[in-house]
Amino acid sequence: MAEVLVFHHGHGLTVGVRGFAERLRRAGHTVHTPDLYEGRVFDSLGEGVGYAEAVGFDTITARGTAAAEGLPAELVYLGFSLGVLPAQRLAQTRPGAKGALLFEACLPLAEFGGAWPADVPVQIHGMDADPFFAGEGDVDAARALVETATDAELFLYPGDGHLFTDSSLPSHDAVAAARVEHRALDFLDRIA
Repeated sequence: MAEVLVFHHGHGLTVGVRGFAERLRRAGHTVHTPDLYEGRVFDSLGEGVGYAEAVGFDTITARGTAAAEGLPAELVYLGFSLGVLPAQRLAQTRPGAKGALLFEACLPLAEFGGAWPADVPVQIHGMDADPFFAGEGDVDAARALVETATDAELFLYPGDGHLFTDSSLPSHDAVAAARVEHRALDFLDRIA
């Protein structure tokens, strides 16, 4: 089975993120869920992103990189929105990565060196009318990644919800989230 390092979104390490990780564990995978916010969980995305801005996005990414230290190189990196910062960075730059699951965000490849490693499969999931994913260029970055990577898939779901995969948030979309989870589990089984 796969070993997965899961990075939470801008609300923090919510019950929904923990639940997703637990379902991966029940499927037989080893899952790590570092807390990039040092115990803080925010009720609103604005408050959570405000915290990340105050601390610094580079600090959040560095905390994610530190969480990978001491773990095997052969990890799958999974990021929810803000958590895509460390997940994509590590998948793109840390030797040995087994794969990446990027939920509701994707950064331009140039952000972390300009190329996606040929031997690292990736799945990207987002809603087609999400004002963050579709409206701020993430979907364009995802399409560019898919065009250049050897093994990459982009899945778009109808809707405008951001953080639709987190069952503990009002933006949760149970149908779309179930499809994401199913596809993610298939991805993990394929590369394990």
